[in-house]
Amino acid sequence: MIGLFKTASGPGNLEIRQVPVPKPGPGEVIIKVEAAGICGSDLHIYHWDINFPMRPPMIIGHEFSGSISEIGIEVAGWQVGDRVTSMTTAINCGRCRYCLNGFDNLCPERKTLGYWVDGAFAEYVRVGAHRVHRLPENVEFIEGALTEPLACCVHAVQELTGIRAGDLVVISGPGTIGLLALQIAKAEGGRVVVTGTAKDQARLALAKSLGADETVNINSENAVDHIRDLSDGTGADVVLECSGVPEAAVLGLELVKKQGKYTQIGLFGRPFPVDFEKIAYKEIQVTGSLSQHWVSWQRALLLMAEGKVRLKPLISEIVPLTEWKRAFEKLEAREGVKIILDPKSTD
Repeated sequence: MIGLFKTASGPGNLEIRQVPVPKPGPGEVIIKVEAAGICGSDLHIYHWDINFPMRPPMIIGHEFSGSISEIGIEVAGWQVGDRVTSMTTAINCGRCRYCLNGFDNLCPERKTLGYWVDGAFAEYVRVGAHRVHRLPENVEFIEGALTEPLACCVHAVQELTGIRAGDLVVISGPGTIGLLALQIAKAEGGRVVVTGTAKDQARLALAKSLGADETVNINSENAVDHIRDLSDGTGADVVLECSGVPEAAVLGLELVKKQGKYTQIGLFGRPFPVDFEKIAYKEIQVTGSLSQHWVSWQRALLLMAEGKVRLKPLISEIVPLTEWKRAFEKLEAREGVKIILDPKSTD
């Protein structure tokens, strides 16, 4: 089979290689990958500017769906041909307080699919059967490839932040995460404003079509004044920072009201100054969010099954795995939203 390898540490070092199809060990299944989404963190792996445990050489990619092609011993409840997706945690200790309470995403020994072990930018991927989730019948493979980012947003928006009906919610960054967070916030009853830059005009238009009550181009509009006008001068009840841009974080702390909620979802890739006195003076509830856990996936799949989120409009293009570099360059240029790699196609 072919797989897209991070061949060594450092910037670049990505190439397609031919390798044997993996075999399942005890408690494992092999999944034939039908669709794999490119995540922003895959670009960070390419540039080698992400603070996450990695062990090259490994096949990258962690957002995917497919069908079970082979089952190892000690696996129950699954059959060859089942349509599935899989969680991204590949290794965790199972003993720490986080694992024991169902939060293996915070396990200090956690290692991840596509970072530490071979991931999903390949024709086949090996995963633990206990990580696998069944796709709803009405969810296509290309939609199923977005389960992982949707689960991340469920964890951030529903489980960690909490939105009440009528809350004014500002989402910074109309990329995949921002557009998924928008739909979850709307499903929770929030009034949602999505902010972006002049380069995000197409994405802001997409946000509007997905239910955003307002969109703001911060290059041509005063976001602070706009949010004050919408909130009788108090500010946003909730800010969800999804862009991973330091300036957006600074603006978000300005937009959130006193005793409001600010949740950091996007990753910056570097440290930067933050005015913590503003957090103190405004009594802001600040939350970080990392990845997801089992319940997040179950909730995400239920949202998909019930049509509470629309995933197809986020998919800009389906590209053969062999054309990964073109796809990466398009995402770097912020062309489109989510690009799906198809490992079966070499056209």
